[in-house]
Amino acid sequence: MIERRMLLRAGLGAAAGGLALGRARAEAEPYVLGTLFPMAGPNAEYGTIFTEGAQLALTHLAADKLLSRQVVLKAEDSQGTPQGGAVGMSKLVNVDHALYVLIGFTGVSKAAAPIGTRAKVVMVNGGGVGPDLAGLSPYYWNVIPLASAEVSRIAPYLVAKGWKRVALIYMDDPFGNGLRKSMQTDLPKAGGEIAGLFAITPAEQQFSALAAKVRDAKPDVVYFASYGAQQAQIIKQLRDNGIDQQLVTYSGALIPSVRSLPQAEGLIFTVQTAPWSATDPVTRRFLADWQATHKELPSVYHQNYYNAVRLFGLLAHGLEQQGKPVDGDSLRAELLRVRRFALVGGEGTFDDLGDLSVPIDIETLKGGQPVKLD
Repeated sequence: MIERRMLLRAGLGAAAGGLALGRARAEAEPYVLGTLFPMAGPNAEYGTIFTEGAQLALTHLAADKLLSRQVVLKAEDSQGTPQGGAVGMSKLVNVDHALYVLIGFTGVSKAAAPIGTRAKVVMVNGGGVGPDLAGLSPYYWNVIPLASAEVSRIAPYLVAKGWKRVALIYMDDPFGNGLRKSMQTDLPKAGGEIAGLFAITPAEQQFSALAAKVRDAKPDVVYFASYGAQQAQIIKQLRDNGIDQQLVTYSGALIPSVRSLPQAEGLIFTVQTAPWSATDPVTRRFLADWQATHKELPSVYHQNYYNAVRLFGLLAHGLEQQGKPVDGDSLRAELLRVRRFALVGGEGTFDDLGDLSVPIDIETLKGGQPVKLD
């Protein structure tokens, strides 16, 4: 179990000889990075996955001696809720004095962003996909494609397969409502139609009645937009209650509890392109060190949070080389100045909003493993 508070040290704290005592003490202060992930409850799988990617990047930063100071990582449990996001972000900003926070989940992000923005703390998202996370704040950056991009990718595919009538099951929260709006826009553009809209709550676990409503809508395909342990219940109960249409979803389903579910066999989903065949040294090192420990391929969530920490290291290194302070404003200015960085997956380019351009695949589950379709 990942402890609620964890301290991971990376890099090498150093002070140049001949500096005044006060300056030496200031330079010895560590860079504080924070994580705001769900660490317990039905969404804890995500917190574990997100943290594992960040931990490997910290190990590599330390080995490379990229920075002149230690990097201290402090964690707060967002609980996967807006309230938890606000409380955790306040703690990271006001008590821990984090200058860079790794964050996930749409509702958590929207609650935390105003707090981080007022304090000029950079927030990097590698797991939340709500369409309105783009441009959420000048200090809020995305290293993951948002749901609007995933929907625009899947809608033409569904229509081309002859699945024009789509029943949409969606979480009644900022993430789910954002995805619903994207589907209501992009599906008709592709020549399809919404066969039915079915809202669910984050705490809901019984879907037999929902299955009956979906069946009555007579869709060609069923798309669901949920997250965490609830996804497995949706899949199982839809299948157990006679829904035999193709099931489709977004990248949030790539967690062990879904992949190991027999009823999830054949599930179709969109996901950012996995770069495991890339030959650049950053990707090769990440993949080799990950597999040496875990004996399996990483997920794109591992990739995203590795990249989020690596990005901090590259930005802070650049600022140190220029003799500039490392804070929210200088990190943002450096991101917009450089734009292109060597990350897992190859060279990544950030736009004016601080969003990383990422290609998207359509895949299916076969024997619990993702297999590319298109």
